[in-house]
Amino acid sequence: MANKPRFSTDTLKKITLSGYFSLLFYMPFWLIIASDDSALSIPLILVMFVLPLLFPLKGLVQGNPYTYAWSNFIVMIYFLHSLTTLWVSADEKIWALGEFILASIMFIAGSYYAKYRGQELGLSIRKKKDE
Repeated sequence: MANKPRFSTDTLKKITLSGYFSLLFYMPFWLIIASDDSALSIPLILVMFVLPLLFPLKGLVQGNPYTYAWSNFIVMIYFLHSLTTLWVSADEKIWALGEFILASIMFIAGSYYAKYRGQELGLSIRKKKDE
């Protein structure tokens, strides 16, 4: 018997997209406008921190559970960046914490959306046994 999800897939999709779009706007705002550190050029910031988030855009908006699953690999970039910044930069800790929270929201809600929406659609990664 399958566990009933605590949140509907529609709610999980909205939470994931909130985290996604927040991260999409948060990163350039932080790194281009709010940060005093000018070690990276604006085009490099856009390529490194915005471009990866654009790859899953279409599938996330369409609600494709497969896209929600593989986009978590992209979110790992932001986990790594936020945790590294928390460790090494005292001046940027609050910004790194914000990045970590947004990436966590997208990761957790997206994982559950992929799982439960996949179940609704009858998708499975397990090989079905012959009856």
